[in-house]
Amino acid sequence: MKLLIVNGPNLNLLGSRQPQIYGNVRFEDYFEELKSKTDANLSYFQSNVEGEIINQLQQEGFDGIILNAGGYTHTSIAIRDCIAAIETPVVEVHISNIAGRESFRHESLISPVCVGCIFGFGLKSYELAVRYFLMVED
Repeated sequence: MKLLIVNGPNLNLLGSRQPQIYGNVRFEDYFEELKSKTDANLSYFQSNVEGEIINQLQQEGFDGIILNAGGYTHTSIAIRDCIAAIETPVVEVHISNIAGRESFRHESLISPVCVGCIFGFGLKSYELAVRYFLMVED
């Protein structure tokens, strides 16, 4: 199973950005740990640029995509339209519990076009998404 993890804006700052919300582990370090826990073939991409995220989502050859669109979750019709247009299933993830945060974070424009959403479990949210894809493969 070949999976792509795509992280959006400001997630390159994990480990130093608001550790009380996002923890103190860099994503690159977590990604190495995650790869060691699964037989899935994992690839990773991060960008602060909406168009670059869309270009990655449109890449072919992946069985599934795990997307943390960051702030674009609440604002990007373009990312929503991209997810709706591609055949690769997408699971939306968030590190924090977006439903328990500021009201502007309560609405996700991408949730309705994703196969599922996982949020509030810290970095473990990504592992849960990987497990979902492995489960549906069986």
